[in-house]
Amino acid sequence: GFSVEAVAKRAGVGKASIYLRWRTKQALLLEALQQHVSGVTAIEPADVREELVQLARQLFGHYLGDAGRAAFRIALEADRIPGVAEHWASIRQSQILAARAIVRRAIERGELPAGTSVTLLLDTLSGAVMNHVQTTPPEARAKLATSAGSYARRLVDFLLANATAAASESRGGPENAS
Repeated sequence: GFSVEAVAKRAGVGKASIYLRWRTKQALLLEALQQHVSGVTAIEPADVREELVQLARQLFGHYLGDAGRAAFRIALEADRIPGVAEHWASIRQSQILAARAIVRRAIERGELPAGTSVTLLLDTLSGAVMNHVQTTPPEARAKLATSAGSYARRLVDFLLANATAAASESRGGPENAS
């Protein structure tokens, strides 16, 4: 759905003006992404709860921000757009590495059990944020933006409680005693 014609119309200029600055539609899209869609910024070291809350809040900001709809679309379609695919892959990779580092540090510090599934915990966190944003009606998005921090804290508390319980069950905790 992205077109130079639509960009030119919205900017109030002719298509030729757009092509003077960007040689291709992909170059224009890539620069727009580089300026408006970023990866996870550095998470301040703290305890695992606070680090995961910071991550969830960043994800909410990512999807609720001005470029949120574009971020959703590009996540689905980036692999089809040369140049954009590579940029999106690097954003995605930075997010994955930053998030995995949070969970691995927590395991090393003993805040999470050694058997904690890094992938499952992070998929649940990021999937819950993405789903919550997608299912919120447009007229309720402003309210969601103001309550995202509270939701992030509740989500992380739920995840941590379940990660700890799941690890306990897999080790044959009290729930499995005969």
